[in-house]
Amino acid sequence: MRLQFNAIAQSDLGLVRDGNEDSALISPYLIAVADGMGGHAGGEVASAIAINTLEALLPVITDIEIDIDSREDLFLNVSYEVDAQILRVSKEQPELSGMGTTLTSLVITNNQVDLLHIGDSRCYLWRDKKLERLSYDHTVMQELLDQGRLTPEEVFDHPQRSLLTQALMGDSGIDPVLMSYEVKADDKFLICSDGLTNVLSDLEITKIIKSTDEDKLLAELISQTKAKGAPDNITIIWAKVVVDSGKNQVVKYGAAQ
Repeated sequence: MRLQFNAIAQSDLGLVRDGNEDSALISPYLIAVADGMGGHAGGEVASAIAINTLEALLPVITDIEIDIDSREDLFLNVSYEVDAQILRVSKEQPELSGMGTTLTSLVITNNQVDLLHIGDSRCYLWRDKKLERLSYDHTVMQELLDQGRLTPEEVFDHPQRSLLTQALMGDSGIDPVLMSYEVKADDKFLICSDGLTNVLSDLEITKIIKSTDEDKLLAELISQTKAKGAPDNITIIWAKVVVDSGKNQVVKYGAAQ
């Protein structure tokens, strides 16, 4: 029995930004969010590069005929391919120099998901009415939190909470790692840009998930974020693990459209 994602997504400008630097991709076997950064539309270009690179590699990454080690290597190497393309475009268009993007993506194969994560977009598992964060924020604040120098409350309100320690910026020197998790039908995943999680806490997100019908969930999360100012773009994917239906639709959102 092969499992797949039944995913929905939504991307919103928020209340402050003029353009959307987020990009997202949903498909039956791969979902991803990329949050771009950089002036002169650089963030939009960088996040679109990440999502378009994933889309181009979809047939190979999700091919069940390829052995699992090779498939995982291909998925892991996406980060280097994105980095190389960002570097190439930055050299061709110097006005985009300094652009970069986060990338948080899940691939599902049989009863396993692989998480590729760089930056501070997030991936959560929703199971048994509990929200578990699977990703690790690559931020200075997270490092200070790990060292015990800040409390979670201090991090949440800190003006430099989005200062990244890892991102795809063209010459990043990144050391990506794949994390694998067993999954079962009816598990659900939330992937989002920090436009959501810098405004709503994990507890607030949990309460909204519990009290909202799934078909209205993304709109409600965005509405609640806007009610608290929404200073950044907001991009959210909600994906339910289901038995393979044979459908193979791929949809892009945000800057990658």
